[in-house]
Amino acid sequence: MLRRIFGPKRDLVTGEWRKLNNEELTILYSPNIIRAIKSRRIRWAGHVARIGNIRNIYKGLVRRPQRKRNLGRPLYRWGNNIKVDLEEVGRRHGLD
Repeated sequence: MLRRIFGPKRDLVTGEWRKLNNEELTILYSPNIIRAIKSRRIRWAGHVARIGNIRNIYKGLVRRPQRKRNLGRPLYRWGNNIKVDLEEVGRRHGLD
């Protein structure tokens, strides 16, 4: 589909039209899905933080579970992911 979107490219040496190879397509279209997900997760966290204690969304995120955990490594919770994302953003933008 990307080849169809970007179309053919004229070769500089021969002057003929040719299809783009995979490396050229990657350079032209390189969305960073992970960065987009982290950015939206941080935006959502800010939205939930501004809601405050009024709604159940905030209460569900802040509340600690009262039950006993299973053996093994604890699972990442949503809040843990936000902390990691904010640390990475801080390192990327020099906010340490």
